[in-house]
Order: sequence, then C-alpha cells, then structure tokens
Amino acid sequence: MPADVALLKEVPLFAALDDEERALLAAQLEEVHLRASEKVFSRGDPGGAIYIVSSGEVQISVEDTTGQVIVFETARRGDFFGELSLLDGDPRSADARAIQDTCALKVDRADLQLLFQRHPSSAMDVLTAIGRRLREADKMLHSRPTLSPNEMVEERLTTIQRLADGLAAFSGTFTFMLLHAAWFAAWISINLGWVPLLHPFDPFPFGLLTMVVSLEAIFLSCFVLISQSRQAAKDRIRSDVEYEANIRAGMEVTQLHTKLDHLYAQTMARLDAVERARHPTPPRPGTATSTPG
Repeated sequence: MPADVALLKEVPLFAALDDEERALLAAQLEEVHLRASEKVFSRGDPGGAIYIVSSGEVQISVEDTTGQVIVFETARRGDFFGELSLLDGDPRSADARAIQDTCALKVDRADLQLLFQRHPSSAMDVLTAIGRRLREADKMLHSRPTLSPNEMVEERLTTIQRLADGLAAFSGTFTFMLLHAAWFAAWISINLGWVPLLHPFDPFPFGLLTMVVSLEAIFLSCFVLISQSRQAAKDRIRSDVEYEANIRAGMEVTQLHTKLDHLYAQTMARLDAVERARHPTPPRPGTATSTPG
C-alpha cells in the first residue's frame, strides 16, 4: 500500500525535499508491521535499508563489552533509524526492537537511488540529515564514562576510607616494622635508666607503653578491617563484571552455533535440491506414461 506523503514531511531526513520528491519516494516505500517485543533487526544482520516509524515505538540499543545494554534512543512517529547501513551496506551496528505494536516504512537503497537519479539535489539534503545524526551519536559516546568499575568506586571514597587504605598499606611495610623497633628500643632504654640525661617516666613493667601499644593495635585493626571491607567490595564488582562478560561470551557462542546449524541445514537442503535436479528419480516399473497424440 502507498506510503503516507504527509508522514515524510515530519521526518527530518526528508524535511528538505519538495512535494514532488516526497511523492516520488512515497510511491516506492514498503510498509512493515511489527508486534510488541518483535525485533526489527539485530546487530550483525545485513543492512541496506532504513525505517521510518509511522506509529508505535522502536528502541535502538547496543551491548557493551560487559553485556550492559546501552539505549541510544526510542524512535516514535516521524523518527527514522538504521541509516548507517544505508550508506555503506555493511551489517547492522545496533539492535532495534519494537516495544509496542508498530507500523514503519522501509526505505532501501534502490528507493533512494531512484530519487537521487531524478532529483540529484536531494542527495545533499539526505547527507546533511545523516551527518547531523552521526554527530549526535558521537557526542553520546564521548559523554559515557570511560572509568573502570574500580576507578568509579575510588572516586566516591570518603576521607576516612582513604586514611584507612593508607594506614593499612603502610602497616604492612618493612619501614613500619623498623620504626616500631626503634621506638620500643628508645622507650625501654630511657625508662631503664640507660640514658643518663633523660629521667624515666614509665618504669618497668612499662604500663604506659603497654596501653599505648594496645590502643594503637585497636585503632590500626579497625582501619585494616575498613580497608579489607572496601577491597572485598571491589572484588565483588570485579567478579560481577567477569560474570557478565562470561555470560555474554557464552551467549555469543550459542548464537554462533545456532547460525552455523542454520547455515548447515540450508546448505544441505540446497545440495539435496541440486542433486535431485541432476539425477531425477526414474519412473517406477509399470507406471503408465502418456504419449503425445
């Protein structure tokens, strides 16, 4: 059925065309009906056509390396999508799924070639609209965070957490042990009277030293536990990311097996058809054959 010329006026891609050009293009378009949750195309599918939403909504999204779904946009009436594959004919670079019952107009390369042959000036209008769309996508990609999950956690640290990490890291060093050895040696030497110029202030059995060391151990252990809790949280984040990556890899392997099985079935069916065409089955004995009269 013919496409609605009025709809093409609402599409930014064809807004600059005149009525004659839109009428010519509308006569070539194909109408596509989609049910809710039905995929229009998937990433990697053959391209070569764009879609214009007449009614309903279509979600355009991709999956990043961790399997997280990134939604680019939700196309509604007058919006178009799938324009990259229209330019170069390469496979689709994103997924498109109808989120409700949708009607769309399909514009393939042959339709635009006919339009460009009869109206060459319309090519610049189409390229201008597509260039604007590519710039918007580029801005969206540049605005996404490039930090790893652990780096994002580091940005949200409080002063206490940073102090805990620093103390926990310093307490496990050789310098920390040497400082305490020198401190204990000086404390004991002074309070045993081995330093004549200094008066003992904590005689044997060094009760003050025992209390100071106990308090230090309590506070230091608390800081170490805080740091260990943070490390455990970082390990959980890392495990979640690895789990999502493994799930995504497994899904891709499963899809690859499915595609190979489908390709194998199609190949065997075609080979069987070719074999039957080359060696037709002979008629059974006793079967009556008609002769031209």
